Amino acid sequence: MTSLAVRRVAGWHRPLVVFAALMGVAALATLVGIVADPRVLTGVPIWLKPFKFAVSFGVYTLTIAWMLSLLPRRSRLAEWAATAIVATAAVEMAVIVGQVVRGQTSHYNETTPLNAALWQAMGTAIMVLFAAQFVVTAVLLRQRQADRVAGYGLRLGLGLSLLGLAAAIPMVLPTAAPDTPGIAGAHSVGVPDGGPGLPLVGWSTVGGDLRVGHFVGLHALQALPLLALLLGRFAGHLDEAVRARLMLVAGAAYGGLTVLLTWQALRGQPLLRPDGLTLAAFGVLAAATVAATVAVLRGEGGKDREGRAWVAQEARR
Repeated sequence: MTSLAVRRVAGWHRPLVVFAALMGVAALATLVGIVADPRVLTGVPIWLKPFKFAVSFGVYTLTIAWMLSLLPRRSRLAEWAATAIVATAAVEMAVIVGQVVRGQTSHYNETTPLNAALWQAMGTAIMVLFAAQFVVTAVLLRQRQADRVAGYGLRLGLGLSLLGLAAAIPMVLPTAAPDTPGIAGAHSVGVPDGGPGLPLVGWSTVGGDLRVGHFVGLHALQALPLLALLLGRFAGHLDEAVRARLMLVAGAAYGGLTVLLTWQALRGQPLLRPDGLTLAAFGVLAAATVAATVAVLRGEGGKDREGRAWVAQEARR
């Protein structure tokens, strides 16, 4: 079974698969750097950022490769876009690792002409990546999937991950720049970058952090296709149309959560210390999601009762 899975993955979009494998190697190498290199940058081990990006890019590119393998018809346009994703991700990783070797921050760093040029290269790369993923999303929207529910999971995952990418835009707006010469943005709101943060992810515990909504939105790419798979596995007794409507409810809720987390961060609130207004907004989203889910399931229940009544009536005849 393992060899079969390996052969199947080997048949996916080769640049994406090779890059994902390289990111696995990079994650191991940077993990060694975290342990062996005592340097600290912005309050965390200097190799932590390239480690997180290696893991993220590895999972991201492998997910895109899997999605392309599910297309009912091969799309050269989507494959070209996927190759562009690999190229831009490679630029991002090269700059991040290169700056760590130099003992410099990669993001928002315009303290010297070289640092500014590298930061601009990263910004250009991420815009190209956004456009390339948009192309992949458009191709998936046009091609009908045999499994309607899985198709919804793929499309919603890709679309909402674009929302997650867009959630990073406030980090580079002029209003995000701190009063520090040569620093062109920030992921924290209301506090300096590099302060107290949650373990591993580093999200600020004393101010807003735009990385929260960015992270959640990006991982719609995995979460929503996984939900579609789970619905097929554990709710297969439900009509396909009902499961498809449940996916739409989940997509709306996930998008709403991404927006609310970004809004919370923009108001300078740590993830784990929301105020009353934030809690109320999350409560409304949760209530609306539960109500919509119940409405979908009740509609299915009504259809089942009507079907059973019709069968009983026919039996009496």
